[in-house]
Amino acid sequence: MCFLIKCLKRLKSSQQWLSRQRADPYVERAKISNYRCRSAFKLLEMNEKTNILHPGLTVVDLGASPGSWTQIAVQKTNADGADLTKPKGTVLSIDKLQIFPIPGATILSNMDFSTIEAHDKVVNILDGKLVDLVLSDMAPSATGIRELDKDRILGLCYMAIRFAALVTKIDGNLLFKVWDGKEVPILEMDLERFYKNIKILKPKASRSDSSEKFILARGFKGIQRPLQNGRWG
Repeated sequence: MCFLIKCLKRLKSSQQWLSRQRADPYVERAKISNYRCRSAFKLLEMNEKTNILHPGLTVVDLGASPGSWTQIAVQKTNADGADLTKPKGTVLSIDKLQIFPIPGATILSNMDFSTIEAHDKVVNILDGKLVDLVLSDMAPSATGIRELDKDRILGLCYMAIRFAALVTKIDGNLLFKVWDGKEVPILEMDLERFYKNIKILKPKASRSDSSEKFILARGFKGIQRPLQNGRWG
């Protein structure tokens, strides 16, 4: 009986997801624009307001699969060299999952960005060049336990911040996703030690029932000592 109830709940959840996908205009727009998923429009909207992406920049996209943010980063930085009149940027994308090739981007699939191996590989690929912008639209797989899920995404946020601190140039920027909660102000305070300006963004393309927000940290100040245990030392 318990197994049957679980199956029925999963079926109902799947049906609700399909209904929401069919009713979502961004899903259809993503198909028309050949973006890999609707999240592309979140980055487009935030970039319209902040202009963090423009030709010639060096960008790293963390947790990039399936690659829609990478697609936008390539377009906006001219990493594919499509516009010969503008500077050519560099886009590097990392994920534990498979990312299918994206013209203009260097893809590191099946790689955990938080490892020393990933850091060394990024440094080697960039050949001494520091990063203008680190992007992260990462979120953990939901367990359904609200507090546990929030702790897990917070852990991802701090890993992204740590990675960015090690590769970003002075005055570089960081944009990453977080779920709303009492921990966000603490996260902001940590960021203020290393960035000149912190801003919370909520693009219209985010679903209305989603607690996701994006934090844009601008003007990296640099670090004077290493980070420890995933938190600032």
